Amino acid sequence: MKKLLTLTLLAAILFVACEKEDISKTCCEPSLNRVITLPASEKTGSVSLLQVQIGHDGKTCNGCVLDRGDLIHVDCMGDGNYCAISAAVQLQQAGATINATTTDTFDLTTENFFLMPNRSLDYVDEKNNHYYLNIPGQMVYRDTATLQFTFTGLYFSEGPAYEND
Repeated sequence: MKKLLTLTLLAAILFVACEKEDISKTCCEPSLNRVITLPASEKTGSVSLLQVQIGHDGKTCNGCVLDRGDLIHVDCMGDGNYCAISAAVQLQQAGATINATTTDTFDLTTENFFLMPNRSLDYVDEKNNHYYLNIPGQMVYRDTATLQFTFTGLYFSEGPAYEND
């Protein structure tokens, strides 16, 4: 009887221990929408990499971007999570206003415009504090001199402002 009770308790302890281990593997997966800051020794200025899931299948889209008066579909732009994109940006802050300017000319697109949906990106600062960098949805146009895009109205918060549909 003692042996059966001991085996039952041991099985219960192993079950609970395994269950906790499985939970820990799934609870902390990195977000697909995130900001990666380069280590100080590897960057010049405040360059960060934005990784974002955006866009939708063109087969189900009748047009989502207004181009020269026509609604068209452009892959990897707008609402959805169809494409994984990344772009190196330089964050500039003036008071409460934060802008992000791309540092590479064609990271996002070869088009002269880019339709950015609302996105909240996981962000961890140098002190290991967790925040979200929120980017309001906006149509941005390539600067004719620098050929870069600048996103405006970004802000940090403790929780996500957008659901990243």
